[in-house]
Amino acid sequence: MKQYYAENKDRFIDELFNLLRIPSISSEPEHKADMYRCAEEISGLLRKAGADRADVMETEGHPVVYGEKIIDPSLKTILVYGHYDVQPVDPVDLWKSGPFDPQIRDGAIYARGANDDKGQSFMHIKAFEYLTAKGMQRHNIKFILEGEEEIGSPSLAKWAREHKDMLACDIILVSDTTMIGEDTPSINCGMRGLTYMEIEVTGPNKDLHSGHYGGAVVNPLNALCKIIDNLIDKDGRITVKGFYDDVVELSAEDRAMLAKAPFDAEEYRKFLDIDDVDGERGYSTPERTGIRPCLDVNGIWGGFTGEGAKTVLPSKAHAKISMRTVPNQDWKKIAKLFEAHIMANVPKGVRVKVTAHHGGNGFLIPISSPAYKAASRAIHEVYGIEPVPNRGGGSIPVLAEMQQILKADPLLIGFGLERDTIHSPNESYLLSQFEKGMESIALFYKYF
Repeated sequence: MKQYYAENKDRFIDELFNLLRIPSISSEPEHKADMYRCAEEISGLLRKAGADRADVMETEGHPVVYGEKIIDPSLKTILVYGHYDVQPVDPVDLWKSGPFDPQIRDGAIYARGANDDKGQSFMHIKAFEYLTAKGMQRHNIKFILEGEEEIGSPSLAKWAREHKDMLACDIILVSDTTMIGEDTPSINCGMRGLTYMEIEVTGPNKDLHSGHYGGAVVNPLNALCKIIDNLIDKDGRITVKGFYDDVVELSAEDRAMLAKAPFDAEEYRKFLDIDDVDGERGYSTPERTGIRPCLDVNGIWGGFTGEGAKTVLPSKAHAKISMRTVPNQDWKKIAKLFEAHIMANVPKGVRVKVTAHHGGNGFLIPISSPAYKAASRAIHEVYGIEPVPNRGGGSIPVLAEMQQILKADPLLIGFGLERDTIHSPNESYLLSQFEKGMESIALFYKYF
């Protein structure tokens, strides 16, 4: 693969840049046409890479790209999952170059989607191209690239159930995650789930003059802040009744195995420009982001937020809150527990509405599986270091559903790094990781 990449590098970069120029932002309705344009671009890449079939298929939301090359139904089948939709780009003024104007600087590609997930999905297409071009394909290979991952994949599970026979596979291969570092390659053996909620607090029937009414009626923003403050206790534990009922405590042996992954607390704080870390008492920072659930406010608004001053007591206040759950917790159950907790603790003088937006469950995969071992061997050969097992703190909610629908485990071999700042301005992807990722994927097919 290394030589093939060297011979085709310019073409690979041109093709990827064409993909990155398409503003496929799934959450913004004005980009609906761009979603189809991006899907068509990917189906064309799959056909050029050697797929016998590469279709843009309708869902209830944005389209799915499905591709396949079946060489022998008796052989094992690998389903590659990825997504072509990207996050919004605000704040635009913090980007050093246009988010959809891909550039290479300091050995990295900069653009929205460079890593998450166009760049990483593209690696799989090119590894597949290499195998077909060299006559080295030894498995049936299928692709599913969706356009709604960044909004919780609301349409994919239903679509997958309707096309379960078409998607039948032995393993779901995914590169939509990070590894610990170039010097510490890792494989995700599990991910957290997600429950995403919104709280709306309503007080008076209109915005009020804070001088005329302040101190006499409940301010919805004050009430909302009180509600949020009471969601986490002094030990960093979530106060929602029943929240931890299904959380499985890891054994000392399992915690010791995960602790083998190196972690430099001082470097972590320096990278984030913070003077201390925080979280649930009794757990390390890696454990807090991998094996433990958490609750965070993702946005809060209400009243006057413009430049200057306006003495207003707002009629409404809002907050968006995400809870990262761990395997064995059900996101729908957590949503109901959260709503019940909020409604049981509504401050006097306001009305509260709680809305569940989307979510999904976490999952685990066995590190003793043949697929994990094949991936470990491939990455070891490319990086010269045996990868360590790691638990991902993020979520790909639909993968747990796909696991149940297709009765196949996901294998997460992501090549992004924390430095890539996905979801933020100046998202990037190191060319070295791009190349090593393709090499590792090609070798995985050799060893699985």
